[in-house]
Amino acid sequence: MTASILHADLDAFFASVEQRDDPRLRDRPVIVGGGVVLAASYEARACGVHGGMGGRQAKRLCPDAVVVPPRMQAYVDASKAVFDVFRDTTPVVEGISIDEAFLDVSGRARVAGRPRDIAQRLRAEVRRRVGLPITVGVARTKSLAKVASAEAKPDGLLVVEPGEEEAFLHPLPVERLWGVGPVTAEKLRGMGITTIGDLHRASRTALKHQVGVAVGNKLHALAGNRDPRRVVTRRRRGSIGSQRALGRRTRSPDELDAILVGLVDRVGRRMRAAGRTGRTVVLRLRFGDFTRATRSRTLPISTAHGETLLTVLRGLLAEAMPMIVDRGITLLGITVANLDGGSGRQLELPLFPGSDGSVDEAMDQIWQKYGKESLTRGVLVGRSPGIEMPTLADG
Repeated sequence: MTASILHADLDAFFASVEQRDDPRLRDRPVIVGGGVVLAASYEARACGVHGGMGGRQAKRLCPDAVVVPPRMQAYVDASKAVFDVFRDTTPVVEGISIDEAFLDVSGRARVAGRPRDIAQRLRAEVRRRVGLPITVGVARTKSLAKVASAEAKPDGLLVVEPGEEEAFLHPLPVERLWGVGPVTAEKLRGMGITTIGDLHRASRTALKHQVGVAVGNKLHALAGNRDPRRVVTRRRRGSIGSQRALGRRTRSPDELDAILVGLVDRVGRRMRAAGRTGRTVVLRLRFGDFTRATRSRTLPISTAHGETLLTVLRGLLAEAMPMIVDRGITLLGITVANLDGGSGRQLELPLFPGSDGSVDEAMDQIWQKYGKESLTRGVLVGRSPGIEMPTLADG
């Protein structure tokens, strides 16, 4: 086994595109997005600015920052160009998001040399052809390659050879491990686990009791660099979702409902375009105190029907309203999971008898022909639709 899996991750992607396209922004702190920070250059991050932060707070932390509006098409075009470089490097590319991917170069040794050399050339080609900095981690497993790229940022290269894995991995904070978020990290710290090495040495029984059997087994394996997952060139999504950052101001129920309508239109359109239907509908919330909550419902039949999704999500939002009133809300998101290939028939609930999805079909046709701005629901007229983040194509 050799270190032949690359995790390539563009640095401060949106902000780097802005700095590339406007020479006046180079080496200056740049914030993409006004009301809510979508991305921050490393110069802005040095002041404490990060994605998801409110724009006013970001400007207080970094008064010299230049705030620019997002240009989604520019980011999509840059992503496509970078993925062309990936596919020129190896045919085995697994996209994770529009700015990162795994590459398997194990079959390229004879024609392209060592994985380290391949990674160096990839970074140089992305810089030459696309004009963007990219960091690459190289390791024997996907999880370790991702950790390596995070440690090498910004604009770096880190190769973790098989004999060096534990020495590299175990001293790192447990939050560096792929899959350990703030909530899980807090639970682990409650067990006295602060490093990945601590996690590796922990009792699996105690670990599973604290974070659950599935998560406990997974994290214990990753802490020992046991990750059998291969780089897969075409993977269909397990879920499709969208979210809207709301800032700190109070939102009325009518405002939240309008935002929910927009998110459902967005997700439903993506599902139908990909020929997918799903059974589990999830509402995701982030409150004013930065705690999070989810509410979900699993339907008896898969659907991509907008009215069905909206009805279910309105019910979930109504259940969560007492928490929203008490804590405030800074983010609203939705996800449809348990996706199938689109073969499930459209779900019809007695709540709206005779509904056959014709409204969805008509709206999809108009959006496809004239663009997403050509048609909107009446409840959304005069309201900001929020920013639709670009995503990789499904499968």
